[in-house]
Amino acid sequence: MHVQEWLETIPPIAVYVLVGVVIGLESLGIPLPGEIVLVSSALLASQHGDINPYVLGACATAGAIIGDSIGYAIGRKGGRPLLAWLGGKFPKHFSEANIGLAESSFRKWGMWAVFFGRFVALLRIFAGPLAGVLQMPYWKFLVANVFGGILWAGGTTAVVYSVGIVAEAWLKRFSWLGLVLAVLIGLTSMLIIKNRARKAAAERAAAPVAESRPEPEPVLAD
Repeated sequence: MHVQEWLETIPPIAVYVLVGVVIGLESLGIPLPGEIVLVSSALLASQHGDINPYVLGACATAGAIIGDSIGYAIGRKGGRPLLAWLGGKFPKHFSEANIGLAESSFRKWGMWAVFFGRFVALLRIFAGPLAGVLQMPYWKFLVANVFGGILWAGGTTAVVYSVGIVAEAWLKRFSWLGLVLAVLIGLTSMLIIKNRARKAAAERAAAPVAESRPEPEPVLAD
């Protein structure tokens, strides 16, 4: 079952909680499809008035900020042994190559890696724990975490919701036009087929007449 179809089967309050929890756990360092759940929920909100996009965006933002903060605390306390443990549990996401790439990004960009990491699936999982492991000053992490969480979670909700509203309105506005075009295309196709069939029948009818005509007798020269 598609994520959006499944979300339609649960009450709005459960959608809010689910979005906050999934995004929070992903930000904490557990590989979960937070972005997919958020986009599906925002699109669902654009189609059903029961889900408030502001509440949805607030839950997503809170989950992102809180999850990242918990991940930072765990990373700061656990240190590099934590990364080794995560590599054993989630080798696909926390491989040595991925950890090295994320670590080089953090050392080069600092708090900007936390901010822009929100928009990259791999860095979104690493941001909190790795910032703690690398002993990034908490105030720097907090500033980047809050602004990045608001822009990513709130911005994604707003953009997807707006696109969903516009798309639905466009489809409603042009539904009759689409129906008329479909009918015209069908009639045109039918006329073309009938015209070709009529020509083919005329050619078949003319063929026996041409064959039945007597051939002229050859003229013998004197």
